[in-house]
Amino acid sequence: MRDGKRETVSRLFQVFGRTYAEELNIRVERNIPSEWFKLLVYVLLSSRRIGKSLSLRATREVLKEGWITPDRMARTTWEQRVEVLDRARYVRYDYSTATYLGDTTDLLLAKYKGDLRNLREAAEHQPARERQLLKEFKGIGDVGCDIFFREAQAVWGELYPFADRRALNAARQLRLGATARDLAKLVSRKDFVRLVGALARCDLENRYADLGT
Repeated sequence: MRDGKRETVSRLFQVFGRTYAEELNIRVERNIPSEWFKLLVYVLLSSRRIGKSLSLRATREVLKEGWITPDRMARTTWEQRVEVLDRARYVRYDYSTATYLGDTTDLLLAKYKGDLRNLREAAEHQPARERQLLKEFKGIGDVGCDIFFREAQAVWGELYPFADRRALNAARQLRLGATARDLAKLVSRKDFVRLVGALARCDLENRYADLGT
């Protein structure tokens, strides 16, 4: 890696040390159903046209309630979900998102026994099929799938290397490359999720100035 790129990557890690999932204490590397469900909740809440800080706050409130498994979410009422979303000031989409949380949970339990790893198996580890199945959850589209893939590739090896539109936009502006494979050459596989997460945050939060660019 050239010194200029090395310095940029180092600075990205200094400024954006954690991914959004890590901020929420979502540990997909544990590869257990509850961590995948927490990621799915975050993805759903982040798929609406709202600010990132709001989606993070809403996810924290939902997880703080202890709704960290499909079974626990399934025992909530629509009114309870609306109340928690409103507490997080997620009011613009509170009614529809409360519905989506319930519908997503019902589908996850009915089709995959509450375990997203079963979705992966159903898709036969094919990224295109995984994306298609994820989009069956109400409220999750391509943006949500991109967020999921960005984090899930730490465990789902068939997704690696994956970089979403936000990450690649930042990579081009910072002259780190134009494709996910370009970025994979800059860091170890272990650090790749952190790198694309940092790039996505930089672009989403428009914090290029923090990198001295």
